[in-house]
Amino acid sequence: MKARVTVTLKTGVLDPQGKAIEGALKSLGIDGVGSVRQGKVFDIELATADKAAAEAALKAACEKLLANTVIENYRVEIGA
Repeated sequence: MKARVTVTLKTGVLDPQGKAIEGALKSLGIDGVGSVRQGKVFDIELATADKAAAEAALKAACEKLLANTVIENYRVEIGA
C-alpha cells in the first residue's frame, strides 16, 4: 500500500525558507505570487493491505519522527 504524508508549518509560524523562495520567484520575474509556505512530502510504501493499520502506523510515525507537532501539521493520504 502506498501513502503520502504532507508536513507543513502551522499558521502563524514564521517560514524563512518560504520567504526566500517567494523573493526568488519575484526576482525571476514570476508575477502574481502572493506568498509561499514550504513543507515536506514523504511517499511511503507499507507492507500491509489493512488501511486502518496503515493509517495508525503513519500517524505514529508523524507524531514520533516525521513532524514536529509543536510547529507543524501533517496530513496522511493512503492510496491503494
